Amino acid sequence: MAESKRVFSFEFYPPKTPEGVAKLRTTWKQLAQLRPAFFSVTYGAGGSTREGTLSTVLEIRDDGHHAAPHISCVAATRAALREVIHQYKDHGIRHTVALRGDLPSGLAMSGEFRYASELVAFIREETGDWFHVEVAAYPEYHPQARKPQQDIAAFKAKVEAGADSAITQYFYNPDSYFHFVDQARALGIGIPIVPGIMPINNFSQLARFSDACGAEIPRWMRLKLEGFGDDSASIKAFGLDVVTDLCDRLLAGGAPGLHFYTMNMAGPSSTIWQRLGLS
Repeated sequence: MAESKRVFSFEFYPPKTPEGVAKLRTTWKQLAQLRPAFFSVTYGAGGSTREGTLSTVLEIRDDGHHAAPHISCVAATRAALREVIHQYKDHGIRHTVALRGDLPSGLAMSGEFRYASELVAFIREETGDWFHVEVAAYPEYHPQARKPQQDIAAFKAKVEAGADSAITQYFYNPDSYFHFVDQARALGIGIPIVPGIMPINNFSQLARFSDACGAEIPRWMRLKLEGFGDDSASIKAFGLDVVTDLCDRLLAGGAPGLHFYTMNMAGPSSTIWQRLGLS
């Protein structure tokens, strides 16, 4: 695939404090200079950041950039999701990331939707082809999937419900991504599957995230990172080398772009971008 047709994007989470708002504003203005295809903004467990997601998306959009809100369906009613979907449509937003999402802490009920495929179908029922709909993909399989076949079937269901493209959970083994794409293509799934990229800035935070979402940190990487102890400069330098090499291998192998999980920081992602020669 020609580089001009690759899709590069950055993901943020809605800040909860005025200081966080100011920091994120600086971050996306800096990353906007790289001319990504879009910025996405997460939704929080059970839609807990709904208003923050909306305000962040609209501010980015009003500054002249393409913004895509996440919408999650777990613990939500059809009426509530209908309101959210049409709110974005009424604001002229045409791109969304449709996810099952996580249950808020302490909540046992899953609401009226069980799967992201149901949310994709609902978005199509409500708005036709108004939205470009992204969905999630899991090269190392969803942590709640009982077996790999179940997970790839769930992904196919999202595509058949109307997904336009997919963004993967982050990973550090490129073979897992290429194997997943091969599996998808063998099932007749033709949509772009963009790798999700997590820069390494803080090892303890990364280990916590990875344990929760099922993303594997290869043993050699984990041991190396643990060996740096509190030496944050060495962790960051090693992380930049590892993740840049990962991105290079993915793009060389035909990945249709990269989606960076920024953690609301511009530095690591922009450095990797520059090292890859994408500027």
